[in-house]
Amino acid sequence: MKRDAAAVTAQLAALGARAQRRTRRSVEAYAAAGSILAPVIGGQRLVNFCSNDYLGLAGDPRLAEALRAALMHWGTGAGAAHLVTGHTAEHHALEEELADFTGREAALLFSTGYMANVGVIGALTARDEVILQDKLNHASLIDGARQSDARLLRYRHADAEDAARIAAEQSQRLSLIATDGVFSMDGDIAPLTELAAVARAHSAWLLVDDAHGFGVRGTGGRGSLEAAGLAAAQAPLLMGTLGKAAGTFGAFVAGDHEVIDLILQRARSYIYTTAMPPAIAAATRAALVIIREEGWRRERLVQLIARFREGAAARGLPLMPSTTPIQPVLVPGSARALAASEALRQRGFWVSAIRHPTVPAGTERLRVTLSAAHSDAQLQALLDAVPESIPPAAPGEPTV
Repeated sequence: MKRDAAAVTAQLAALGARAQRRTRRSVEAYAAAGSILAPVIGGQRLVNFCSNDYLGLAGDPRLAEALRAALMHWGTGAGAAHLVTGHTAEHHALEEELADFTGREAALLFSTGYMANVGVIGALTARDEVILQDKLNHASLIDGARQSDARLLRYRHADAEDAARIAAEQSQRLSLIATDGVFSMDGDIAPLTELAAVARAHSAWLLVDDAHGFGVRGTGGRGSLEAAGLAAAQAPLLMGTLGKAAGTFGAFVAGDHEVIDLILQRARSYIYTTAMPPAIAAATRAALVIIREEGWRRERLVQLIARFREGAAARGLPLMPSTTPIQPVLVPGSARALAASEALRQRGFWVSAIRHPTVPAGTERLRVTLSAAHSDAQLQALLDAVPESIPPAAPGEPTV
């Protein structure tokens, strides 16, 4: 697009007309100290049912104390990239602890999950090679492939047979298969065992983005690969984020020593950016201890998920087939989904409307996310409020 003020205005107006223009709400405070589940917006206290704080750790005082102590020792910023002077003992210890926790030889910290995926894909693929991805993968995986020199092909969502068919056709050039572990908008789970077999059959890397599984899935909280019973040899590249279940910020990639070293050498999104603050690494180390030791948080999530799904079914709410904390309620139509979200806000709940193009047209939804910190009373109140908040479909508009 040329530099043209009228064109910019027209583009924004078109987004608004389609109910697709994104806006931000500023949180003024937390009504409960440190709890992101109790935000105050416009003077109104809300119950947050759209964060990714799955284990309730973002406001845990133990993380805050670890952060405070590290701030006093290390200061507020790393001051440079990891490969210059920004890599501290806190970063190094966190990488070692993440590797141990995930059952891999090594781990490498990135500033965000987006940067991790883009960096890994760029580091391990080349021109004339093929990258195979799930149709509904996270944007960071798709963008990483598009920014690489390789060719991107996509298989039908969660369809390992379709992936195997394409892999067989592209066997000589296929270098990497990438998938979400838990899909961020649908909450369903990738067929990891089958995809691991496809990757192995064609000597391709398997990269699993487990942003929404790390800390949550598996008996030990090690994520979707643990839940699937897959060892490091079967799924050699694991990406996890630290701003969701771990309650802090950043991301990591874990794998064998040599492949992690190669990513360190080649990943531009690792090499050419400032390291996360050391204090964030310290807080994350504290979070990792809690994830290891407090399995009751995952057990609580399992209870809440079951109760939400039972309550939604009893009320006739159209849910997607998810067993994870991501519980989408289908409300087709962007304007209708936005109206439902706003009606919930007026009733004291913050639930985001997810619209096209983030999800396919006709599958717009309220993306409910659950946290171990939610109470039974809050969950019950939400279940009562959702049916009253969804407006009727317009003539010709799908209801589900």
